[in-house]
Amino acid sequence: MTTTPMTSLDLVRQVLGHYSDAPVESIVPEAELAALGVDSLTLAELLFELEDRIGVTIAEPAERPSTIAHILVLVEPHMDLIRAKSAA
Repeated sequence: MTTTPMTSLDLVRQVLGHYSDAPVESIVPEAELAALGVDSLTLAELLFELEDRIGVTIAEPAERPSTIAHILVLVEPHMDLIRAKSAA
């Protein structure tokens, strides 16, 4: 039985679910973080948890992320690590 590999959006949805009451279907790339109830503290916590789950340090973004798409850009380069962990 094969499972569908986790996408970066799946991961962000899982983690953001711990910090926001936003419905999972509203967590889409074009969603504004502010509209999802993500303030600067929540964003920091979200990024730290993503780092913990991936097992790497995510590069500090040049500008503060304002959408889910911006978070995905930070996470996507590390998704092979997540996929490898879940396959093991």
